[in-house]
Amino acid sequence: MPVTIRTIDVGADKPLDSKSANKQEHLNPALGLRAIRWSLADPAMFLTQLRAILRAAAHGEIHLLIPMLAHASEIRQTLSLIDFARSELDSRGAVHGTVKLGAMIEIPAAALTLRIFLKHFDFLSIGTNDLIQYTLAIDRADESVAHLYDPAHPAVLKLVADTIAECRRQGKGVSVCGEMAGDVAFTRLLLGLGLRSFSMHPSRILAVKQEVLRADTSKLEAWAQGVLDSDDPAAALAG
Repeated sequence: MPVTIRTIDVGADKPLDSKSANKQEHLNPALGLRAIRWSLADPAMFLTQLRAILRAAAHGEIHLLIPMLAHASEIRQTLSLIDFARSELDSRGAVHGTVKLGAMIEIPAAALTLRIFLKHFDFLSIGTNDLIQYTLAIDRADESVAHLYDPAHPAVLKLVADTIAECRRQGKGVSVCGEMAGDVAFTRLLLGLGLRSFSMHPSRILAVKQEVLRADTSKLEAWAQGVLDSDDPAAALAG
């Protein structure tokens, strides 16, 4: 089985440690230096991780996943550093392997420019937690607005559906991760949209697997489209 390794994904609600969290207090950390932005700001650290992942790939199939990309310039910088990490290993005579490259779709800007991403990456992973947060401008860690965090919002569902559809059109792999992937209320909808790869907390696997086994995907496509077209997708899902 392949192993998917996401490059370091810290910042906002995922501090590296208490010391670094205290040093970097921002008014809005969710929009600050995190994930791939953090890695590109510290290329020496990033190259250390990239070299380790490439070396691990000599022992089995590795899928290398980059979080929170939004700009073509970030894609170019990341790919350039991956190539540089390979050249460093070659110059040292270190054994390394090839990897499949993937990108997280967590920002609406990324979901709306998929063709740029699919020119460079073998697969995409839709990070629903952040995608919902950024689409609805809701800090999911802020209790005062948590009630507005809505995975069934029409805009969220359209971004998810369009990403899955474009990947299928281009023959690229696509998965969904985050709480939506492990929520049985969305399993049939995601199947109807064409999703076949779910990533979730292990505690949710059995419940989602039961929903998948009960589903008749040949009948779900039209129903899923009806949910997307509905003014109240949450009600359509419940029905």
